[in-house]
Amino acid sequence: MKKRTVKKNVGKLSSQLVRVNFDAAGIDIGSASHFVAVPLGRDKETVREFKSFTSDLHALADWLTSCGIKTVAMESTGVYWIPLFEILEARGFEVLLVNPKHLKNVPGRGKSDVLDCQWLQKLHSFGLLSGSFRPEEQICELRAYTRQRDGLVKSISTHTLGMQKAMSLMNIQLHNVLSDITGETGFKIIRAIVSGERCVKKLAQYRDRRCKNSLEVIEKSLEGNYRPEHLFKLRQELALYDKYQEMLFECDDEIKACLEQFDDKVDVNKKPLAPKEKKKRRKNELYFDAREYLYKMSGVDLTLIDGLDTHSVLKLIGETGLDMTRWPSASHFSSWLGVAPGTKISGGKRLSGKTKPSANRAAEIFRIAAFTLSNSHSALGAFYRRMKTRLGAPKAITATAHKIARLFYMMLRFGKDYKDIGATYYEEKYRSRIIKNMQMKAAKFGFSLVPNVEQNLCEL
Repeated sequence: MKKRTVKKNVGKLSSQLVRVNFDAAGIDIGSASHFVAVPLGRDKETVREFKSFTSDLHALADWLTSCGIKTVAMESTGVYWIPLFEILEARGFEVLLVNPKHLKNVPGRGKSDVLDCQWLQKLHSFGLLSGSFRPEEQICELRAYTRQRDGLVKSISTHTLGMQKAMSLMNIQLHNVLSDITGETGFKIIRAIVSGERCVKKLAQYRDRRCKNSLEVIEKSLEGNYRPEHLFKLRQELALYDKYQEMLFECDDEIKACLEQFDDKVDVNKKPLAPKEKKKRRKNELYFDAREYLYKMSGVDLTLIDGLDTHSVLKLIGETGLDMTRWPSASHFSSWLGVAPGTKISGGKRLSGKTKPSANRAAEIFRIAAFTLSNSHSALGAFYRRMKTRLGAPKAITATAHKIARLFYMMLRFGKDYKDIGATYYEEKYRSRIIKNMQMKAAKFGFSLVPNVEQNLCEL
């Protein structure tokens, strides 16, 4: 048998990559100083160290300008990159914020501050780095306020638990007889206790008429051991709760002022916002109605999507911005969120459809919105319940969050309005699709499906 010869070096690729960014620099971010690398021949020193003080950051930008740098790549290290990022962006540089995990997947570098910045500069010059998403400056301002507000709400929750703990230490069982100790009845009683009132009959008189438990039950719950150290804790936790409520009100004022600065995409006089059912303000909600502001700045009413209210839409816009062209399609957007099905395929066989792990804040909001649809009479609610029956609650939440995210993208990208078709119509469409698939399968095997007339008549 004749031995077949194999030609070597057929179609051999070039051993060198093509440089695409000739005016690229790399910056290794640190808490105390930053190391900057520029291409050879731009300066006597190709790597320089700059302290993290503001004057040094401006000197860093001046040096990059003198070296003819147009684009810069830096790692997203903690929050130390933000001041430098903002200064460089204001100076007109193209700044790429690189995910450190992506750099770890590329072998061939040592580990030191100098080597890191040189490695960033080298990869960026070959066009091998992609920047992380960062919205425009106006959206960043709104995002800072909404994230600060979330922190205040968490602090309020912490001090609410602190008040409950102080009363439990005194064996005051108020949380067992009231659904919410920060409600009208609970706060009146707590403030009276802090003021020095100890008579359980007088304290029980603060009971609201809508309270389910009787005066006698509330009186028994207020019999406790009023020790001074526990009363001191209760007093301080109440003072902190009130202070954070004041700060929450101030934060809402800043959010309102920020929303007023956005350009209007729709004229509410020509295209007014459709009225929506007014509900009682829930605890820790916005102190003003932001629905009209969001409608004017986005051009669509995103609260029409089931599961999304005014507060959740506000936080979503703060995380994603209004410009959906940053993602080519809804699939790219849902993949960035981490709610799209996985595409782990090998040899033409799908190995797994598990979503990638992600700590995306916007994805968390979409998942919370999906979870609230368990009892909804909408099409999304029916979809969630069907997915929950098939896949279980966690996967059903992710699948529904994926659907809500795509609706959110389509409304913002193309200005389309959303109209719920209802759970009944959705179930009928799903039923007809299943019947059609069953008929096709039966026809392949030479059978035909016949409807049960008697059962249909009974259902009618």
